[in-house]
Amino acid sequence: MDVPMTQRVRRIVDTSPIRHLAAISQLGLVSLVYPGATHSRLEHSLGVYANGLRLLDHLASLDRPMNEVAQEAFLVAALVHDAGHWPFCHPIEDMGDFSRRETDSPGGSPIKHEDRVDSILRHSEIANCLDDDWSCNADDVMSILRPMSMNQRTGCQLSQSDVSFYASCLSGPIDIDKLDYLQRDSLHAGVPYGRNFDAERIVSSLCVHPLEPKLAIGEKGRTAAEMMVFGRYVMFSEVYWHHTVRAATAMLQRTLFSLRYEINANSNPTTLDTSTWSNLSEAEWIKRLRESAKRSFDSNAASPSSNACAQLAEGLFGSTRGLFKRAAEFNVESGKEVHSMLARRPYWWLVACSRQLAQSISRAIGRDVDPALVLIDAPPVKLEVDINIDVVGRNGDVMALGDVSPVASVLANRQFDNHVKRVRVFVPEDVRNELRRRDENSHASMQDWLIQAVNAMEDEIA
Repeated sequence: MDVPMTQRVRRIVDTSPIRHLAAISQLGLVSLVYPGATHSRLEHSLGVYANGLRLLDHLASLDRPMNEVAQEAFLVAALVHDAGHWPFCHPIEDMGDFSRRETDSPGGSPIKHEDRVDSILRHSEIANCLDDDWSCNADDVMSILRPMSMNQRTGCQLSQSDVSFYASCLSGPIDIDKLDYLQRDSLHAGVPYGRNFDAERIVSSLCVHPLEPKLAIGEKGRTAAEMMVFGRYVMFSEVYWHHTVRAATAMLQRTLFSLRYEINANSNPTTLDTSTWSNLSEAEWIKRLRESAKRSFDSNAASPSSNACAQLAEGLFGSTRGLFKRAAEFNVESGKEVHSMLARRPYWWLVACSRQLAQSISRAIGRDVDPALVLIDAPPVKLEVDINIDVVGRNGDVMALGDVSPVASVLANRQFDNHVKRVRVFVPEDVRNELRRRDENSHASMQDWLIQAVNAMEDEIA
């Protein structure tokens, strides 16, 4: 993709916060399953910016008045929208309270990657770029990135309608972010799913919603939009939430949780705070994690948790890959009861539930299984963005895509996350094999054990 560059854009791209994105992979642990998926967040950010230019060029052809400051803020937002990312930040943020700072001491790192963008816009070289080259300011950009915070941003020069519209262009059912990552991720993963839609047709069909300040799509782009929606569904199902990718994700989350709350909390040599790792490259971050796990093991060798933590970290990032295996899987069609019990629970709750589950597994195979090696992976609290973009007909009528498309209707009317994000239990391979050897219907047993574990948790909380 050709990315047009001006001097003021190049000055932002050359700053350290944006250059840092070159050292962070876009898909993180996905490369353990799809080895080609090692592209960086810098590549993606430039692609989103290029899509932003294409969209503005198209909107200009519609002869609608456009606010120049809002357009500039939109382009800067496209460039910096991922600037707050650190390695593997999405899995860490999905853990909820884990990613919060213990204190609100001055100088501490912000708790979310979006908050880091705010800090970067005000306190890095990008602040000078905005002052020198752009008519927009940090409040304008952040209002588009975090529209719900607009009322607290006293320096914002944009109208509410401009903020709402450009926010929907960057984060909505169909937006310039998804237009890039679906195609780019699909290309590098070596799968066709995210490229089987006509992106040019979509961009040329986008329009301003006639009734609300948000992006809509004209009727001529309906089929392309259907294909994009379905492509996103398949990318989540086959790439982002592939069972082996989720095994690696569950291992990473459990490693971090164990280091902070199960090992260091007991022996208290140091408190693990990954917010201090935010400016590391991905390679440096992985090195820091492995060192922390090894140090905890060396100083707590008698602790089962420290041994499990080291096993998890080395299985992920050591010289020999040792990913956990899927012992059970539940979705809304074939395992609705378990799925509804575990989906969108806080991470600490899933860990507590896994301890109950580990006891059942230990009894079933006749030996103790460390609770830190029994991983429950479930859809996180945060839901994906809605897929139901509005379609504007030739006569000006507006209907939701789900109302005019049988393909989109199924996904729009039944929560997208429930279809692609499954509840899974991961254990070491030898534990999985022993379960299957001893119990021909181990999946049904796992379902019963999970229900028992959830009920025990509910009773304990009550």
